[in-house]
Amino acid sequence: MMEMREFQVRAGVETDVLHAWIDTGWVIPDETEGRMTFREIDLGRAQLIQDLERDFGVNEEGIVLILDLVDRMTGMRRTLGHLAVAIRREPDHVQDRIADGVREASRKITELAS
Repeated sequence: MMEMREFQVRAGVETDVLHAWIDTGWVIPDETEGRMTFREIDLGRAQLIQDLERDFGVNEEGIVLILDLVDRMTGMRRTLGHLAVAIRREPDHVQDRIADGVREASRKITELAS
């Protein structure tokens, strides 16, 4: 965890810009006893925002959309990770049936895409 000033230095972001990102929900710091702290993942998010704006010329609406998609993908990856753990706890015959079902579904999707 890092304090706001350290985050600003490492992210290369001015106070007013950071507050705007917080107000729009692009970056959500933890707050304890009135102090904002940031995580390494917040630095990655700040870098993504800056890259989108500076390097790709993405406007505010585009950034909102991209951040939403990133958040959704992160949630899906987390859910799939939990699902994988649950499947590994099942007996082998159940795991085999699940694997067969996944292969069949994948085959059908490939056929539909062709």
